[in-house]
Amino acid sequence: MPASSRPAVLLIQTAFIGDVILATALLDYLHRTEPDTPVDFLVRKGNEGLLKGHPHVRHVLIWDKKKEKYRGLWHLLQQIRKTPYGRVVTLQRFASTGFLTAFSNAAERVGFDKNPFAFRFTRAVPHVLGDGVHEVMRNLHLLDLAYNGPTIPPHLYPTPPDEASASELARLAAGGPYICIAPTSVWFTKQFPEEQWLKLLAALPPRYTVFLLGGPPDVEACEQLLARTTRANVFNLAGSMSLLASAALMRGAVLNYVNDSAPMHLCSAVGAPVCAVYCSTVPAFGFGPLSPFSRVVEIPYPLECRPCGLHGYKACPLGHFRCAHDIQTSQLLAVLAEREQELA
Repeated sequence: MPASSRPAVLLIQTAFIGDVILATALLDYLHRTEPDTPVDFLVRKGNEGLLKGHPHVRHVLIWDKKKEKYRGLWHLLQQIRKTPYGRVVTLQRFASTGFLTAFSNAAERVGFDKNPFAFRFTRAVPHVLGDGVHEVMRNLHLLDLAYNGPTIPPHLYPTPPDEASASELARLAAGGPYICIAPTSVWFTKQFPEEQWLKLLAALPPRYTVFLLGGPPDVEACEQLLARTTRANVFNLAGSMSLLASAALMRGAVLNYVNDSAPMHLCSAVGAPVCAVYCSTVPAFGFGPLSPFSRVVEIPYPLECRPCGLHGYKACPLGHFRCAHDIQTSQLLAVLAEREQELA
């Protein structure tokens, strides 16, 4: 069938940045298995930049959740119904995206069985958390329930301006090696504490320049970290780079220290070396790093209260936050030593 006449696919993922990044693995899978099928992607407003220049996306649809949320949802449904999609696939368990899928008029309407609108899907796929299956594999089963191949990493494509921006900022390292640290998270109990980051900054070998990364909401936290460290050659780049430019910069780092949060998935999407620090959450939830060099650091002994939730909390429910405070700086340095040995 000619490409122009193949029914298009619409993928829906309107959750957080990391969720959209992981969903890009489906774009590579579709391109490999159905290269002539056009693919559109629906994201929440603010995340569309992740797909800028992506070679396997035809159109990006945007839902502004902060402005006329439900009116916008209705308008999106009309837009979707006017497009002859052969398949609409929601990667979420929420009613809003289930509604768009269920009433899309697509011949195939696919989602997870926990979605409230699953009864109107043509295929509802079981959704299980905590068994160690990676989120990418859960999503791939929406396209092919029998898929049991390797976990496909997500893939982002920094644009030439993003690459240029990263190269310009990398010059701050004066040609020497550098390390990136993304110290924040939306969830407090997923965030390695400031005091712990300060210990790492003090212990890192002096030959490394350190870049602090984050979005506009993270500028203040990174500035405070910069103000409190006595280390030289630390630069706060939070809020000054696009997500794709940050990914390009991280790709050139000797190592990237991150939380269980979006920067970890940015690393996975460009193959950047990563050390992911897990506090209240655990890799068994299925959101771990997928870079060629990926290491996880967590508390070195079992803790009865861990994990305390899928996303974490605004504060430790028990008040001690031992899952973060009992991680040793030596654990983080051991990952760097391993990475240096790999590069030697």
